[in-house]
This record gives sequence, structure tokens and C-alpha cells, in this order.
Amino acid sequence: MNFSLISVKHNYLSIVIVLLLTSPQAFAQRTINDVMDSTTVNHLLIISKKYGSLSFSGYLQPQFQAAQTNGTQAEYQGGNFGEFTNNRFRLRRGRLRADYMLLTDDGAPSTYFVLQFDGTEQGVAVRDFWGRYYENEWKILAVTLGLSGRPFGNELQLSSSVREAPERGRMSQILMKTERDLGVTFTLNPRWKDAKLKNISLDFGIYNGQGLAGPGEFDNSKDFILRLSHKTYKFSKFSIAGGISTLQGGLNHRLPVSYKMEKTNNLWHMAKDSSAMKINKIAPRRYYGADIQLATNTESWKSELRAEVISGLQTGTSTTSTTPGSYPVDNNSIALPYYTRPFNGAYFTFVQTLNSTSNQLIFKYDWYDPNNKVKGSDISSNAGLSPADIRFDTFGFGFLHHFNMHFKAVLYYDIIKNESTQISEYTSDRKDNVFTLRTQFYF
Repeated sequence: MNFSLISVKHNYLSIVIVLLLTSPQAFAQRTINDVMDSTTVNHLLIISKKYGSLSFSGYLQPQFQAAQTNGTQAEYQGGNFGEFTNNRFRLRRGRLRADYMLLTDDGAPSTYFVLQFDGTEQGVAVRDFWGRYYENEWKILAVTLGLSGRPFGNELQLSSSVREAPERGRMSQILMKTERDLGVTFTLNPRWKDAKLKNISLDFGIYNGQGLAGPGEFDNSKDFILRLSHKTYKFSKFSIAGGISTLQGGLNHRLPVSYKMEKTNNLWHMAKDSSAMKINKIAPRRYYGADIQLATNTESWKSELRAEVISGLQTGTSTTSTTPGSYPVDNNSIALPYYTRPFNGAYFTFVQTLNSTSNQLIFKYDWYDPNNKVKGSDISSNAGLSPADIRFDTFGFGFLHHFNMHFKAVLYYDIIKNESTQISEYTSDRKDNVFTLRTQFYF
């Protein structure tokens, strides 16, 4: 639900509050970077042609969690538990968002501006701060600049307020921590009414790379992201959407040495690559992904399936495959070398709406294999490997209930499985399952 304030016009003040009574299904179409076309604008905002429109929205996610053991490492389920803690209350997210839209005289989008804050018990931070300009001579190009969501895949762009599962999959969080980044995105999408390709969108983005995981750009490498997607297309009984994405980026070496996987005597191991000077050379990050979304065209008993797979090369450190937010150093501030690993991962989310559209069953499976060259007992410190090379599989299931249009709650349980390896503390499956009871207030 959005509140729109209409500006002064013809020497008198008009204040109009627009109450958008959207169903859970309609609300669920919202993404991090809403790309407005004329149809969307007509449904969302009442516009003063002279001054534009300012609207506000927000949501709050109080939750309770319980883990199997004290000190459970649940970084990808909302944060690790304290050493002597296995249950907690917290505010997972608290968002307040302001949107400003200006239309042309003929009702086409012209300029769009977004500012969003996130506030929890741990502090307040900016999450989105971007502007978009729509070219209206050819009605095909839009340019987005600032701090915005990266146009890769589907799960990364789906807003946290509308996802059924409490968190994005482990793969998404590791590869693109915090989802947002500073840069520019060029979007090609025909916006005139009868355009034959109006459901096709091509996004090309250039970003710093570290996103909100660090204080700012720390090397000269940039991430180049390309995504070709098709908006929802409806058949008689079901609808389909999807896309393909790639990220081509990397990290600048500051040391004359790096590490990568090599095979010796039929055994893979992490080997020092010092064949040539590495300083200022690029340690690669190469992602290739495909996603699809399927849904039946009903309200009650509606079924939805979302799936995405990503593979490629990821550069991290000896202890983690997460994209670093700043150049990695040890406890004495001495620079550490980069480690490059071949990876793959995927998620499958199935949502079944029950007879009442207020109730939904959720089933999700995701895996992330940070080093697909080694499996199980082949992962050992003698091979130069660490917990950063261990595959995790997560099975989640839950029940979501919409109490009304502004309050919902989900009961969700994550079963987390890791490979049994020769690494200390990972010789068998860890006891790290997590139960989440999350509520959400939104307007």
C-alpha cells in the first residue's frame, strides 16, 4: 500500500492519499529495482503532471529463531548465534522506502528516484539510493545510476518483503552479498503500447563489485553484468518467465602469488600459482546463470515453481569463498593471497497456495558447492583445502499465513547438510538446523 502526496497546482493545495489494496499475489511481483512502465505507473500512483509524485512504503520483520545447538553457525539463516545461545528474538529487517516519479505530459515515465533505509537493533543503513532516467524519444532505453540491486538472476532481485522463504539461498548470499552495489545499469526494453518485444528486457550493468559488504571500491576491477530476460507470459492454464545472466569480473592481486585448483596423480588439490607475476593481474569471478519461473493461472490452489542454477569461477580467500568487501588481510594487516575455485549451485522453490489465498505451503531446496573439483573425504588440509571448499545442501519447508493485507507470518524450518570431509569439525554433518518464526508488517 502506497501513500501519494499530490503537489500544489493552480494556486490551491490538493492532498490525496492513495490506498492501494493489493492482494498478496500482486504484492509479490515487486522487485528490488522496480522498472516502471506506463501500465505500472497507472496502477501505483496518482500523478501531478507539473510536480510529480512522492510515495512511501515500508515493512518490519520481527522474528524468533531456535537452533539445534549453542553457537550454531547460521550466517545464511540471518546471522550466527552467540557462543552460549541457541534461541533469540531480533529484527531481521526494518525498511522505509521513498519513491519519486515524474511523468511526461503524455503519461510516460520520465524520472524515477528511490531512497530506502534498513533499520534493525544493530543500526541503520542505506539499502537503495538510485535514480533512473527514461529516454522517451525512442521509448526503449532507461539508465539507472547509484546504489541499486544488481540485475543478475531472479532470487537476487526479488524483494525480501515478498519472498516466501525467510532468506535467499546460500549461493546467492555468498556470490553477491547484500545484493546491492554502486554502478550504472542500461536497460533496453520497448515501452510503446504495441511493441512486439515489450516483454523482452536486456540489462547491462557496470559495478564496483564489493557491494555493501565493504566501505567502498578497493581495486580497479569492475563487475560487468548482462541479463536477458522475458517477463511473465501467460498461456491458458499457466504462465512462464525466465532469463539468462552472466557476470564477468575479478579482483586485483596485490601479491605476486595466488592459488587455484590443480590435478596431480589423479588427485585435485589447491596449488600455488607463481608461474608469472600476479601483482595487478585479475583473479577471475565468472558467473553463468539461468532461471525460470512457472505458475498456474489460478488464485486458489495456485502452484508456483522458481528455479535457478549458477556455475563458474569464484575468487575468495583460503577460509571463505564469499566475495570480499575489502582487500583481505590477516590479524597483522598483512595482505593475503586470493584463492580461485570452480563452483556451482542452484535453488528450487515450490509454493502451493491452499484453497484460501491467505495460506501457502513452502518447499525449498538449494545447494552451493564452492569447489566442484573435490568431494567428501578428498577435502583435507593436506590438499590445501578448508571449510571454504565444503558443499552445503539446505532443505527448507514452511507455512505462510496472511492475517490481513498488512500483516503476515511464516513458520519455517531449515535442514542444513554439509559434506563429511577430513577437515576438523566437518568430519560429519554438523548440528546446525534452524527454526524461524517471522512476522512482517508492511504498508
